[in-house]
Order: sequence, then structure tokens, then C-alpha cells
Amino acid sequence: MSARTFVPHGVIPATLLAFDDDGGIDAAETRRHLRDVAATEGISAITVNGHASEVHACTEAEQQRVLALTLAELGDRLPVISGVWADGSANAARIARMAAAEGASALLVFPSQVFGMGGQLRPEMALAHFGAIAAATDLPLIVFAYPERSTVSYPLETLVRLAETIPSIRAIKDWCNDPVLHERHIRTLQGLARPVNVLSTHSAWLMASLVLGCNGLLSGSGSVIPELQVALWRAVQAGDLPAARAVHERIHPLAEAFYAAPALDMHNRMKECLVMLGRQARAVVRPPLVRITPAERARLRAALVAAGLLAAPAARAA
Repeated sequence: MSARTFVPHGVIPATLLAFDDDGGIDAAETRRHLRDVAATEGISAITVNGHASEVHACTEAEQQRVLALTLAELGDRLPVISGVWADGSANAARIARMAAAEGASALLVFPSQVFGMGGQLRPEMALAHFGAIAAATDLPLIVFAYPERSTVSYPLETLVRLAETIPSIRAIKDWCNDPVLHERHIRTLQGLARPVNVLSTHSAWLMASLVLGCNGLLSGSGSVIPELQVALWRAVQAGDLPAARAVHERIHPLAEAFYAAPALDMHNRMKECLVMLGRQARAVVRPPLVRITPAERARLRAALVAAGLLAAPAARAA
């Protein structure tokens, strides 16, 4: 399948980005993480330069470096989706061209923060923004749909207009965080004459989301539990509710821990878990993020134990 015909679907982990103690990109540890995730049988693609890889704190040159080392590590084994994080449409188009030239298979387009000052009332702004990106490359586009409370969300009517106007839009990453609206997204967008897949990123309630009929999931927690997400996806697709519930019971303690308040620490917590599991050397994040507390690390360790991913600590002798 060529990059231009890739349709985002199935289980798509959003990978983390490893930093050294000085905050620079640790290429060796990042490649190690990519290998670990990519070795999971049943995933359909990998995403880089997203929230999970702290794209907000990376320069465009660093984003290009991350994409290049990802493609060098994975080769042709899996499609690679790269994020487009930019407020200006010309900047977004430039990043899109870069990602296409490097060899990405699709683009995950974040909303411009400019939309936060009333963009919901001006759908033509979203059309112009995505139009500029689509004019820069024919790669498949994934619209990142934020919650309404974020003020950078797209109303369903705008999502439909985008899908019907820009043929390269092939999916949305749905983070509306409203089960009723989420179902409307699924029914409406996947029911269009040219269907647009809904990829859930409702990882705090993933089983309920998938049961509604999403055609995939794109999740940062896939950087830690890709095998559990594949098992849940397959059980839901097979209509095997008991099996899905059994997997959900393992995911639940980690979902509770990852997505606790404040939400901005979700990927910070995932890095700590990879260290506890022996899959990464360190859990360095770039400011303004800061490391979580020892008490929270203890809660994460307990969640890993509850999920069956880490052995319980041996009891001390009396």
C-alpha cells in the first residue's frame, strides 16, 4: 500500500519521545521505544510528533529528525503518521510538505490555537486551514477533533463540510469526550458517501468508545499497553463481550492512573511506567512539564501490578 492510499484504521499507538538528562533528544532510547511498540502484533501504524512525543516543545528541525529516525528504524514494516502542529496555515503546510518528503504515510493535523477565539463560529477558517495543507501534499489527513470545552473544537457540521470538501481527509482523531456526540461522529462521518474513519482517543473509557463502532483508535497509552489495546480491539471487533470485559479490567487501573488530573501529565506518567517496566532508561520531560511526585509514581507502580504488567513487590519478612 502506498502512502497516498493508506486509510488510517485499527490500533495506532502514539509513541513517546526519549530525552537525555540535559533535555536533548535521545535517539538510541527513542529507537528502542519504537522497536518495542512496533513489535506488537496487530497494530496498523505508529504516530510520532504528537502530544505523546511532546511536539509542543520540539522545534520543526527536531520534528523532522524524529520522523526521519522513526522511518529509518521501522522501514516498511508499518505506516508512520506524523503530526502537524502549527497555528499558521503556511507553517502547517510547510510541515506537511516536510513530512511528505521524509516519507510519512499520513498526517495528524492539530487545530490552530487561533481557533480558540471563536473559530467554531467561522467554519470557513477550518476549511482554509485544511485546504492549505491539502494543497501542499496529497497525503491522507487525520483531523484532530478536540473537546468543545477546549474552544478549538470543530462542530460536527464543520467536520462534515471538511470531509465533503477535502478528499484527502480520511479520518478524525476523536477527543470530543462526550459519548453522545462521539456516537454522532461515528454514525455521521463513517456513513458519508466517502466515509471518514473515526479513530477514538477516548482512552479513559476505551471499551465503551470502541463498542459504539469506531474504525480504530489512536492513543498515547498505546506506547505502554499496545498489546492490551490490540486484544481489546480484536475482542470488540469479534463481538466477544466477555473477552473485551476481561481485557478492559486489566486496562482500567492504568487508564485511571494515566488520565487522572491534571491531564497534562498523562504522557509524563507513561514515561515513568516505561522506566518501571525496564523499557526506557529515564523519564525526562521538557519544561514547562515537570516530573511527577514519588507518591504518584507509587500509584503508577500499583496500577502496573493491577494490570498484570509488573510483579507485585515481595512482602517483607516480619
